[in-house]
Amino acid sequence: MRWALVKVSLAVTTMVVLAFAVPLGLVIREMARDRAFSNAEREAAAVAPALSITTDRDQLERVVASAGSDAGMAVHIPAGDGQRALELGRQRAADQDIAAVRKLGRASTTGVPGGSTLLQPVALSTGEIAVVEVYVPESEVTNGVGTAWAVLAGVGIALVVGSVAVADRLGVRMVLPARRLVEGAHELGEGKLGARVPEEGPSELRLAAIAFNSMADQVVQLLANERELAADLSHRLRTPLTVLRLNTASLGEGPAAEQTRTAVEQLEREVDTIIRTAREAKPQTAAAGPGAGCDAAEVVRERMAFWSALAEDEGRKWRVAGADRPVRIPVARADLAAALDALLGNVFRHTPEGTAFAVDVHNAEDAVIVLVSDAGPGIPDPEAAMARGRGSGSDGSTGLGLDIVRRLAESTGGDVRIGSSVLGGTEVRIWIQLDGRAPSGGGHRQLRRRRRGRPTAAFKRS
Repeated sequence: MRWALVKVSLAVTTMVVLAFAVPLGLVIREMARDRAFSNAEREAAAVAPALSITTDRDQLERVVASAGSDAGMAVHIPAGDGQRALELGRQRAADQDIAAVRKLGRASTTGVPGGSTLLQPVALSTGEIAVVEVYVPESEVTNGVGTAWAVLAGVGIALVVGSVAVADRLGVRMVLPARRLVEGAHELGEGKLGARVPEEGPSELRLAAIAFNSMADQVVQLLANERELAADLSHRLRTPLTVLRLNTASLGEGPAAEQTRTAVEQLEREVDTIIRTAREAKPQTAAAGPGAGCDAAEVVRERMAFWSALAEDEGRKWRVAGADRPVRIPVARADLAAALDALLGNVFRHTPEGTAFAVDVHNAEDAVIVLVSDAGPGIPDPEAAMARGRGSGSDGSTGLGLDIVRRLAESTGGDVRIGSSVLGGTEVRIWIQLDGRAPSGGGHRQLRRRRRGRPTAAFKRS
């Protein structure tokens, strides 16, 4: 479309320039010719009064010299009343042309080598007709014509180039929004739900961009609702199932108790499969924009208040540190809550009753670090646990909790690390990047310095 507009503009502008420039060039040439012969007529008219008074050669030579064109002017006086014919200056016109002008009594022009001549008849006092011949060279006839044509050609080229440039800009203005719309459609089809199209350009393309963005927003909203449903399933089912599984330990031994424990484990596996399927079927959305996110400290306090009731039933000591002031992170509230529930659920699931646990929030320069640690036996193979979190299909736990946490951290450019906690058990470190860059070792070193210099907070028992 862009090149089509350029070609059309080039063709139309070229035709318009030729339609105006060619006639204008011809007019300029005719004007230059008329100007040259008008000057010749004025020179001939300057000699006419003297011819009507006298035919003396000396006086006429002085008049011709005063006219300033003695080299290009000739005077032809016929013989009469006993006076011989008189010829002044160089004759260039043919004798028959001079005789025709004398006979007709009106001026005329005739071509001669190197230019043209103006033949002007003048009546003498004797009644005879003299002819004044003024030579007009070709250079004077075309004086200024070449320059004028060059100016016209330059103006025409400038108009053509300008019209092509304007057409190209208009083509870009039309093609670029259409190209962006196509690219946005491709990105949306590939699952990049953050793809949007600038609402600019011609009105039709702008309306198309508005419709596309509205459709993309609807798609994102539908998938967000699906994600919320998956998170709601996690909150509604995983936590009661964890409590139910823990309570089955108090049933003692026997076929009924064993069947109950087996049924609970089977139900947990089915719930894990349903939630994993829902999460894996969801395409990845774009990162949260400026101003989006939640207060990590508020979410930590809220989830710890929820889990503290179960901690009281099992005699677990717990503590929260760093959640006494707002800590803003570019993560949705529901996502952070799901990640905390997954990690805390693992603590209750894989550590004995009475095992202490803690949640710490550290606000570094370019990141926020959330630590979930416990005093349990620890994880003997952290790499295998992370592999299960990536859906490697390894034996043992489904790794759903670590998968939720990993997705949360990687959506901000951060990561998840598993290590040994100061309580003696496992520590899961969630690195949430604030500026979208890859995590650096500086923040981890800063965290270690802060932890060494900070006194250990007292554990609470709900």
